[in-house]
Amino acid sequence: MITRTILVILLMATSLRSEVVRIEVKTRADIPGKGFGKAGEYEKLSGKIYFAVDPRNSANLIITDIDKAPKNAAGKVEFSSDFFMIKPKDASRGNGTVLYEVSNRGGRGMLGFFNRDARGSDPATADQLGDGFLMEQGFTLLWVGWQFDVPRRDGLLRVDVPVAREANGRPIQGLVRSDFVGNGTATTMPLADRSHVPYEVVDPSDPANVLTIRDCVECARRTVPRDQWKFSDDRQSIVITPVLEKNKIYELVYKSQNPAVVGLGPAAIRDAISKLKYGAAPEFSIKQGDIKRAIAFGISQSGRFLRTYMYYGFNEDEAHRKVFDGVMPHVAGGGRGSFNHRFAQPSRDGHPYLNFFYPTDIFPFTDAAQLDPDTKTRDGLLTHNMKPQFMPKVFYTNSAYEYWGRAASLYHTTVDGLEDVSMMSNVRGFLLTGGNHGVGGFPPSRSAAAQNLGNPLDYRWAMRSLLVAMNRWVTDGVEPPASAYPRVDKGELVSPEKLKFPKIPNINVPPVTHHSYHADYGPDFVAKGVVTQEPPAIGKLFPVLVPQVNGDGNELSGIRMPELAVPLATYTGWNLFNETVGPTNVLASMQGSFIPFAKTRADRDKANDPRPSVEERYKSREEYITLVTKAANDLADKGYLLKQDVPRIVEQAGTRWDFVMGAGNRN
Repeated sequence: MITRTILVILLMATSLRSEVVRIEVKTRADIPGKGFGKAGEYEKLSGKIYFAVDPRNSANLIITDIDKAPKNAAGKVEFSSDFFMIKPKDASRGNGTVLYEVSNRGGRGMLGFFNRDARGSDPATADQLGDGFLMEQGFTLLWVGWQFDVPRRDGLLRVDVPVAREANGRPIQGLVRSDFVGNGTATTMPLADRSHVPYEVVDPSDPANVLTIRDCVECARRTVPRDQWKFSDDRQSIVITPVLEKNKIYELVYKSQNPAVVGLGPAAIRDAISKLKYGAAPEFSIKQGDIKRAIAFGISQSGRFLRTYMYYGFNEDEAHRKVFDGVMPHVAGGGRGSFNHRFAQPSRDGHPYLNFFYPTDIFPFTDAAQLDPDTKTRDGLLTHNMKPQFMPKVFYTNSAYEYWGRAASLYHTTVDGLEDVSMMSNVRGFLLTGGNHGVGGFPPSRSAAAQNLGNPLDYRWAMRSLLVAMNRWVTDGVEPPASAYPRVDKGELVSPEKLKFPKIPNINVPPVTHHSYHADYGPDFVAKGVVTQEPPAIGKLFPVLVPQVNGDGNELSGIRMPELAVPLATYTGWNLFNETVGPTNVLASMQGSFIPFAKTRADRDKANDPRPSVEERYKSREEYITLVTKAANDLADKGYLLKQDVPRIVEQAGTRWDFVMGAGNRN
């Protein structure tokens, strides 16, 4: 009788922790070709994961409106996510680490980022896995849908979550804000960001639906008369008469209802990872103990998601265990995002001239708590709602662009920008010097939106090494490379007006960075996740600093990749809009610049270029290659590159030389 009682108690305890209810594998296929090191052959799987979470569990109380979600007979909230996995066929032969990528708007980018020459996100052969770096390391790769409003296109991962309702079953209503920059020809403005799924319009004729127009980000709004716009028949957009004026900012605030319980998205990730790490998943042919550790990686929106995930405290599961051992938010800057509040639009971010005043670049920015003297609020990213035992190891990696366009300096300075802030012992920060938000293609080209050639600096080599370092840190406790980012006390991080950029003909330096504002979304935003003020009340700016440069215009600090340490050009994290697309004094979103040196002294004298030419720097291609090789080996010795990658980095540098010294140098 006692044994039976104990068994019942154990079964009850297990049921309380069964956040993953069911895994449905819809497709499964081998990835034919050679095996990968100790991990052997790989396979891919896709399907759905079904969840049920207890709204009374303390780990779930952080989810906005979880108490207003529908419950099943057991009192739990049900939802489901798409998943995609690439794993060793024999999971026990892997390295014991699941590498989870936060899908960026439903996509999968990890293969293309880490595996050189990988083709596509759904590989059918080993060749399509590129050089197989992640497989040679033995990782199990996982993607789980977390965003409810991704565009309805095949191949994108989403989470299906319930909507919140009042206790009496009545719909919850509230205001939703949408903005758009006119191009002078368009007649429609979508309600959602970049083809995403919008919140519904309750009543197109409701006087609460107000459209305004303004001339600049901080300019006064003017109301657009109702006879000049209307909702489209499908209520997915509005129609403007006659057109949306070029470079004007249109902002619509409208009444909606039935908010999705957006915070179930991070809960889906939490619970899927815990299932693999602490249990078994026979549907995946993963036995208990095959997966011992978990690392999260996210680029851009996905990096901001990870910062937000840690801020709310999602790294503690329902059984009060640590979920991710390591977290790598990439090119997230100082930002977070709309990932856990009522009527949140996860796709919305914040750029100098796109998506304005959404809760992205908002206090707090640093991991440890700081006091904001303007609001008298003390808060920190990792101290807001996370107990020390659940804190992961963290690598923050940012390119030069994030310091100009994503307020990156704020994650490691005081709120007033006057001093550096010490990193916590579990955190490292890295500037990928001179890099762009995304690695540009080579040979470089000038985009339709920008003034200068795009930035092709390839820092993915460093990211491979940092991923290996993170896995060693969480697996064996091996200390990773030292942080490498610009500091105020060394004169490496300065206000934009103190930037010592050389006067290069026909190159315009941005007069200002992207701004981060004090924003007031109403008294219930921080405590309850409810926005009651749209648009928000905007207050003082937070000071944003940028990396200082040398006489070539290249940044002084951070991980200086060999192609920048032995330069053939100036690499910047900024570019400006050209006159056909936007205001020419405003940063082009997510774009950097490549400004080649003149080939010869005569060429640079003719162009009045203050930077020494290539022939003044290097005696020959051979000398250049020798210097690049030394720079690469030096970085490898410090842990910022892998020794095995040095030959290919040197080979890549040779193609840069041939471009700059050949017909390609026509900037």
